[in-house]
Amino acid sequence: MRTSVAAFRSCCVPALFSTAPLLWSATSRRNAFSFPGPSATPLRRRGLVLPFRLASTIPPLPPQAMSNIGSSSDSESAAAAAASLEKQFVEFHARLEESGSVRERIRGVVTEMETVIRLMQSSILLLHQSHPVPEVLGKAGSTIGVLKELFGRLGGILRGCPGQYYRYHGDWRSEAQTVVSLLAFLHWVETGNLLMHRDVEEKLGLDVSEFGLDIEDYLIGLCFMSNELPRYTVNRVTAGDYDCPRKVLKFLTELHTSFRMLNLRNDFLRKKFDSIKYDLRRVEEVFYDVKIRGLTSETSAAG
Repeated sequence: MRTSVAAFRSCCVPALFSTAPLLWSATSRRNAFSFPGPSATPLRRRGLVLPFRLASTIPPLPPQAMSNIGSSSDSESAAAAAASLEKQFVEFHARLEESGSVRERIRGVVTEMETVIRLMQSSILLLHQSHPVPEVLGKAGSTIGVLKELFGRLGGILRGCPGQYYRYHGDWRSEAQTVVSLLAFLHWVETGNLLMHRDVEEKLGLDVSEFGLDIEDYLIGLCFMSNELPRYTVNRVTAGDYDCPRKVLKFLTELHTSFRMLNLRNDFLRKKFDSIKYDLRRVEEVFYDVKIRGLTSETSAAG
């Protein structure tokens, strides 16, 4: 047995290596792997099939070569992403610069508006000191023209930014509310009636289609105006005008009733509306005090 194996190794194995392509057919594979007798398994174990396996397999690529396959496409996509990101922030920079420029122009107008508002407030203080109404109205009327010019400039700035009204609205909201309260108070002192929303826009030269008065600003301005009336009532009674509490009470009652028609949210406007209730209560106390003391006529009290 040992002699036959040695003879097979000496004569057959070199022939198998030299004729490997020819032996790799189905018949040759069966003959190569199916040696008769007990020596078949040892032959497989001793590696006689390795030449056939090595001939039929392709060695794998090294890791460095595998990593270089998609390196060019990855670098191109990364460069495109970086360029897109840079372009986006360049656009952001341009928009923010433009918005900042618009806000600076608006703040310049609002600063002038604040100065005029302080002048109007100082004029209205004269009403609390029992100065003649025509004199106070004439002094305050001159400032209304300046406010109209300033609101016109503000509208001109916003016309250059169509559709951006509420983006910049917060920059002049407080001033608009104060202006409404002053105009409404002066109008009530002169006529005894409420200054309507369209009348405010007309006094300030506002165009509804381009730059109008926000409804909430108008309503909050009326609430501010209501806060002035209790003080005005007390000062007028002190000056001997005992019919003033009745007029103010009638006006505030109608205003409070009108506000109750609105479905207000729990926000600043709602809180200011609640303040009208307290203003109304203070004026009622003054009116009842004047009536109990007999300082008002029956005709005025019935009215």
